[in-house]
Amino acid sequence: MSTAASSSTLFSPAPSSQPPIFHKPTTALSLSRVSLGLRLPRSLPLSTTHLKTRRNSSRFTTCCSTDAAKAPNKETPIELRYEAFPTVMDINQIREILPHRFPFLLVDRVIEYNPGVSAVAIKNVTINDNFFPGHFPERPIMPGVLMVEAMAQVGGLVMLQPEVGGSRDTFFFAGIDKVRFRKPVIAGDTLVMRMTLVKLQKRFGIAKMEGKAYVGGEVVCEGEFLMATGTGSD
Repeated sequence: MSTAASSSTLFSPAPSSQPPIFHKPTTALSLSRVSLGLRLPRSLPLSTTHLKTRRNSSRFTTCCSTDAAKAPNKETPIELRYEAFPTVMDINQIREILPHRFPFLLVDRVIEYNPGVSAVAIKNVTINDNFFPGHFPERPIMPGVLMVEAMAQVGGLVMLQPEVGGSRDTFFFAGIDKVRFRKPVIAGDTLVMRMTLVKLQKRFGIAKMEGKAYVGGEVVCEGEFLMATGTGSD
């Protein structure tokens, strides 16, 4: 009995004149409610703004995709998209300078000319060219020797000018060196040829030129050319 009394005395609260203060167990819950009440107003506008942004972005994406789908209809037609080569010398002017005639005149138009320096001309390669029936019947390819000849004729347009002093009566193709054929030229291609005067020896009537031919911006033939102008002392 004494042991029980002492244990109860030890574990029982000390007597006090003031009434005991009890903490409400709902204080934590009320705080959580308050904190939740503070967070909810913040989260709602953010989510609403996010949704509005997503909706606006989706609308913007939809408009862009719709405009992209309609864009091809507003593009310039392909037949009006590419400009033609300029004309510095037409075929009649070329015939006045070069002595060549059908079927061996292989220059159709001069599109750039620097007197006594360089010239750029084109040759429209068509299936109607007289060499295609034999080269080759099943695969029309422009002969490499005719490509070289066409480039030499462009060189003649540079040399047979007053700035150089050449004469169409005494102008000859004297030689070629380092000629390379990169790609075949077929019917339907436009051969663009540039010939540049590198060295001129008027005393001996010899001119050295560099030439390159292009199709679609890619080199198909290149080499060095030697021209005899016939203006030497001999």
